[in-house]
Amino acid sequence: MNQIEKYFNAEKYESILFVLVGITAISFALHFLIKIKQPFFNGVSYPLISVALVQIIVGSSVYFRSPKDITRVNQIIQIEKRKIATDEIPRMEVVMKNFLIYRWVEIALLLVGVCMYLFIDSSTFLKGVGLGLMIQASFMLLLDYFAESRGKIYLQFLKSIML
Repeated sequence: MNQIEKYFNAEKYESILFVLVGITAISFALHFLIKIKQPFFNGVSYPLISVALVQIIVGSSVYFRSPKDITRVNQIIQIEKRKIATDEIPRMEVVMKNFLIYRWVEIALLLVGVCMYLFIDSSTFLKGVGLGLMIQASFMLLLDYFAESRGKIYLQFLKSIML
């Protein structure tokens, strides 16, 4: 398996994990809203569902796009290698910059969640929102860390074939 297939297949497999985390979060949230019906658990449910929808949408789009990306980049290398420098490397540089933005947003959400959970008294709705934010921000931070690490390796590979 070449580096291109390795990168995009890993993206595809992680996207399945994104979708599964999203589905699991929605399942828990629905259980909390329908069965438990307590303010704290209702509060946990809203960030679980909100972020889960993003996870499912992003995960699904990456999953279905990855095979096309493999074909696209392999064709570029075979037909017009210079497009790696004009198309794929700039695209990946934008992706890598976006990971920095995602990381800071996820850290901010995690910190907001921690503060809400720690500094709001009793088992209130807002304390639950804090816990939900902590859970989802942690998952997103972890999954994006692995995606960013793969992206760095892939970008280095792209740059190396242009030498």
